[in-house]
Amino acid sequence: MSYYNKRIYKGKSLIEKVSDYTVVDIETTSLDSYYGKILEISAVKVRNDAVVDTFSEIININEKIGYFTTRLTGITTQMVQEEGKDLMEVLKSFLKFLGNDIIIGHNVNFDIDFLYDSIEDNLGIYLSNDYIDTLRLSRKYLKNLRHHKLDDLINFYNLEIRDKHRALNDCILTNQVYVELSKLI
Repeated sequence: MSYYNKRIYKGKSLIEKVSDYTVVDIETTSLDSYYGKILEISAVKVRNDAVVDTFSEIININEKIGYFTTRLTGITTQMVQEEGKDLMEVLKSFLKFLGNDIIIGHNVNFDIDFLYDSIEDNLGIYLSNDYIDTLRLSRKYLKNLRHHKLDDLINFYNLEIRDKHRALNDCILTNQVYVELSKLI
């Protein structure tokens, strides 16, 4: 089992404007990567500043989904049982989709830590892609904002408001936020 201080192969946090990258978001059963499980992995691949592909899979964790998680994400036990796929297969597919891309996400350390631990524990390899955190960019360039949650940035940039906290939708919105924030770099 991975431990918090063992992520020695984790990529570097960057502050850059890039045109080729993959936006990543996950949904989990807990905020703690040691105890929680990944329920959903989604990603949006961007090439030359345009979305070219998407990835989204629900994972069958073989347990009941808690009320809080269902209320937040809309993911139910029934969805996980009917649509969920095997974790190892989803991780392999995700890594193939991701390749060596720079990862972009909002509060992306959360997602990367969960993924790093799960990939190491289940596949014996390391997630070492460099990454850009839109939360970090927001705090650096939008200092007048009181809060820097994804919803705050969605409102600030007048983007489509999300109704559920689902991974693919969050990837799409995070990409739109990154496009706006990258104009400030």
